[in-house]
Amino acid sequence: MKLERGTVLVIATHNPGKVREIGDLLAPFGIETRSAGELGLAEPEETGGTFAENAILKARAAAEASGLAALSDDSGLCVDALGGAPGIYSARWAGPQKDFGAAMERVRQELGPKRKADHSAKFVCVLALATPQGNVETFEGEVRGHLTFPPRGNKGFGYDPIFVPEGFTQTFGEIEPAEKHAMSHRARAFEKFIAATGLSK
Repeated sequence: MKLERGTVLVIATHNPGKVREIGDLLAPFGIETRSAGELGLAEPEETGGTFAENAILKARAAAEASGLAALSDDSGLCVDALGGAPGIYSARWAGPQKDFGAAMERVRQELGPKRKADHSAKFVCVLALATPQGNVETFEGEVRGHLTFPPRGNKGFGYDPIFVPEGFTQTFGEIEPAEKHAMSHRARAFEKFIAATGLSK
């Protein structure tokens, strides 16, 4: 699915952190972005059982409602000692108020005595690109690391302040956004998206 410079792409999310991060990634390619929230599009219920299923569901809904190509992101934190939780429920753990402070505390509590034994975790991102005609492609990326408590840094969003990527000592909440954009799970999925759509700077 090819995209041209100047294309208007709907970012199928109401999460301002994701809108900002994806907009920053797309800006060098001459893509104009509009968020689902900005366009007043409803948020579909995420009924999928995987990141890919939920990403496709959101992209299709936004493309159909807007009449424009839409890019969605379904991503989350998968903690090894919790059997991959919160996983696709990462946003839901933050509750209706999107309180990720509470969500990070829940991760710490769920780990309980296990937290000394295994802090390993990964962030997973699946991007889905949909057209109003119903065509969809997906692109997946992940980054492994470990958890740290208490949370550190306020440069990211979501669970970033408790996640330290492999090879780093800082959390995603402490790393400068430009550096995070170069190596995050979203950046790795985004590389595949760029290659498939033929975009160039």
